[in-house]
Amino acid sequence: MKRIGIVAGMPAELAAFAPAMAREAIAGPIAVEALTLGDKQCFLACAGIGKVASASAAALLAHRHDVDLLLVIGTAARIGLGPGGAFRIVDAVQTDYGARSEARFARFDPGTIPFGDPPALTPYKAFELHAIAALPPARIASADMFVESAGHAAEIGASLGATLIDMETAAVAQFATLNALPWAAIKAATDAADEDSAATFLDQLARAARAAAEAAEQAIAAL
Repeated sequence: MKRIGIVAGMPAELAAFAPAMAREAIAGPIAVEALTLGDKQCFLACAGIGKVASASAAALLAHRHDVDLLLVIGTAARIGLGPGGAFRIVDAVQTDYGARSEARFARFDPGTIPFGDPPALTPYKAFELHAIAALPPARIASADMFVESAGHAAEIGASLGATLIDMETAAVAQFATLNALPWAAIKAATDAADEDSAATFLDQLARAARAAAEAAEQAIAAL
């Protein structure tokens, strides 16, 4: 793998990656930056926060820049525990696709018909980054919402076996899976997805973004 596409939801998360390396700005509908890391060409894209934005960035990197791997980097909430170091994502699920009835919200796999008996969700499996095998593994749950509820976060953790919550990874994983393209993700924890999350996130953003980016640099160098 020589061409790596890197996606993040916030510019600060991309800025934390290889900050000492020179970058080339590539104009387009979504701004892309290119840099060389060892013998790898890295293409960095941020179209904004959320599933559509991140999948759009992934599509641009795949179809215009012909990347061999899509890598999501940046920050996430850690359910019930709060700020921490970097995690290697082993798989991802979407939490906000499904059917809402008066009684409940039933989750379905994205792209399937969302009614009837809800199945156990099928996670999107990540490409294994051997160089960061020592990092703790995590399943990440993605949705188009910033979670500020410890109760809702706990339900996601209990129902889906997730450790982390974000707003991008599962969408990139879905796009990559549909296009038979390997994907991976490295995320560092900023907050606990609770009532204090907004303030904690802002306080921890720079630290966590760099923690994830540093692990990504290590992983890419070893590919």
